[in-house]
Amino acid sequence: MTVAGKKRGAAGDLQLRAETVLPTRKAGAFRLLAYGDSKDHKVVVALVKGKIAAGKPALVRLHSQCLTGDVFGSERCDCGEQLDTALAMIEDAGAGILVYMFDEGRGIGLLNKIRAYALQDKGRDTVEANHALGFAADMRDYRIGACILLDLGVRQVRLVTNNPDKVRQLEQHGLAVTERIPIEIAPGASNREYLRTKRAKFGHLLSLVGETADAAPAGESGGGKSRARR
Repeated sequence: MTVAGKKRGAAGDLQLRAETVLPTRKAGAFRLLAYGDSKDHKVVVALVKGKIAAGKPALVRLHSQCLTGDVFGSERCDCGEQLDTALAMIEDAGAGILVYMFDEGRGIGLLNKIRAYALQDKGRDTVEANHALGFAADMRDYRIGACILLDLGVRQVRLVTNNPDKVRQLEQHGLAVTERIPIEIAPGASNREYLRTKRAKFGHLLSLVGETADAAPAGESGGGKSRARR
């Protein structure tokens, strides 16, 4: 049922603007909730499955938009596989929420992300490329995601993430993270250095499970299809 224009609590400066049912190919049906500001300039969506029980921790994934990984299946990152895995985890659990945040490239936008990729092709890592373009390594703010979860009645979360900063930010914005659930994708030839950088420079909790000893290409590009799957 579409409820465009309905106001059911605020998510920061956002309101619930529309709701429908989204059947997916891989993870069954979800309620798709679209939050936007009064002019629809800013939009964040939440995919909700099952009953979110009051007083119990909800299974939650905050997923940052990655057009290249989520849509085109890029092997430069682990984003698309993380999205598929998180939706499958929610489907298996029978209930949970995935908040999809439109903060491409850790907040620098699609065009600048592609510019950063070009710098990575020349040997810089993802942090060095962002800095060369005049950005911080990570520009994301999870306040809006936290506000949407609060609007949905969530107070405690079992958070699907490898990123300690997500845990810290959700707790700063009023949510109790009762459990961190890893979502690690085995590295391949094209994203091994990217994952190593996430672990070394962002503090992501990665074991790099399944990592092989073969040499990684320079930067985060490179060919190769020998990608381990989970």
